[in-house]
Amino acid sequence: MSKIFEVPLYPYQRSADQDAETPVRHPVVVVGAGPVGLALAVDLAMQDVPVVVIDENDKVSRGSRAICFAKRPLEILDRLGCGDPMVEKGVVWNLGKVYFDERQVFGFNLLPEQGHKRPAFINLQQYYVEQYLVGRLRQLEAEGKPVELRGGNKVINLSQDEAGAELTISTADGPYRLHADWVVACDGAASPVRTMLGLDFTGRVFEDNFLIADVVMEAKFPTERWFWFDPPFNRGQSALLHKQPDNVWRIDFQLGWDIDRDEELKPENIDKRLKAMLGEEISYELEWSSIYTFQCRRMERFHEGRVLFAGDSAHQVSPFGARGANSGLQDTDNLAWKLKLVIDGKAPITLLKSYDAERLQGADENILNSSRSTDFITPKSEISRIFRDAVLDLSERYEATRPMVNSGRLSVPCTYDGSPLNGPDCATMPERTRPGSPMVDAPVPGGWLLDQLGTGFHLLAIDSEGTDTLRVDGIEVRCLDLSTSDDAIGHLRQRYLGNAAAAVYLVRPDQHVAARWDHYDAAAVKAALRKAIGR
Repeated sequence: MSKIFEVPLYPYQRSADQDAETPVRHPVVVVGAGPVGLALAVDLAMQDVPVVVIDENDKVSRGSRAICFAKRPLEILDRLGCGDPMVEKGVVWNLGKVYFDERQVFGFNLLPEQGHKRPAFINLQQYYVEQYLVGRLRQLEAEGKPVELRGGNKVINLSQDEAGAELTISTADGPYRLHADWVVACDGAASPVRTMLGLDFTGRVFEDNFLIADVVMEAKFPTERWFWFDPPFNRGQSALLHKQPDNVWRIDFQLGWDIDRDEELKPENIDKRLKAMLGEEISYELEWSSIYTFQCRRMERFHEGRVLFAGDSAHQVSPFGARGANSGLQDTDNLAWKLKLVIDGKAPITLLKSYDAERLQGADENILNSSRSTDFITPKSEISRIFRDAVLDLSERYEATRPMVNSGRLSVPCTYDGSPLNGPDCATMPERTRPGSPMVDAPVPGGWLLDQLGTGFHLLAIDSEGTDTLRVDGIEVRCLDLSTSDDAIGHLRQRYLGNAAAAVYLVRPDQHVAARWDHYDAAAVKAALRKAIGR
């Protein structure tokens, strides 16, 4: 059994801020050192934005918690410099199977096309993700980047005005105060920061409970996602099986609504469920267990004065679909570059309104899909159950009915259609790379497209002449020139040209498309850039 969550990773150390006569001011204070807070801190530090991360804990989260990390968040982690070790450690998977009663009704492939650096998903325990992010943060710190991680620091009070926020922080040596231009709350679903500001969630709490059991065992199941409806070992309910590194297996059992949580969490009762599923001869060690209730809720907005919210502090979705940590990483990806431009004075403070607009859209998509998943997995009436079971029966024989089966629509990135930052579009180009969409990776000379774009504004020019690096309002727009004559398999043409003879894409620092044209026009690019930074 892994002991990683028992070892202090960032133990409390007294800070010079605690001995200052007046509260020290920092540009950004991030509250919470989970995957979301750490990823935001890494992103800001890479862009030379001074950031302090504070957490009342001093070690990684206990238990595997979030385990499924999707392709788009893996690409974000690549940009942050820590994708490789996570993929190398993680269990890579693209395939899933759906069972009804004792039979498999169908299987699916989440990434059937070739030409991508990253898989559809990896399974990796959250404590490893946090460990790798802390390692990357320490690396940046050693390089002289302005980042600091403080364990054993608990926010006990927060107030704000138009100029910034003041935090009171409790430590083993007593409380101290900090000032911050910006505070980003990444402090989880029970967010103390959200409570201090008198804010709350709106949405649905579903009347059902699920047991998570992470067990260490030797098993020869393939590295696929297996989901059961009404299996013989959990009649009338559902179950899920996933493989993780280190021979850890995630097993979810649907329990129903009216349960005794303490009774269900007793090891002997978990043991009964596991033996019913896997057989009496099973030999395992229970690493972690928990019971969760499906919730699909969000704040009305993610931006309250000088405080911004990201991850579970801003929104909650049911775990089936792997939308929690994945959407949180997309929050930070959206926020970091905007905060950087505002702090540097290169964009108006109103640019942060687009964080609300775009990530509320992302949260609403996740909530919609999670709600539909939950309604399908846990039908609330006999008619609903009859309909669901009929769909499952039909899906075994008829492919057309399989999209109706919803065992947890798995995480996909949000395309920001209608974003106030979107510029011109070109109708002859592929829909999947329209303005607002995340860039689609492809093999290019020297490696992979997204790796070559990195962070910052870019022009991607394909078979286009006359493009060059631009500088607009103090912002550099670097150019990446590519030719379809080097595109042997045709991925670049298929994903970016469509019916156009040439293409010029303006790409945001979070690798979403800002605008695109079928030829280069410097004035049009400059106008689109100004729109993309909220001017």
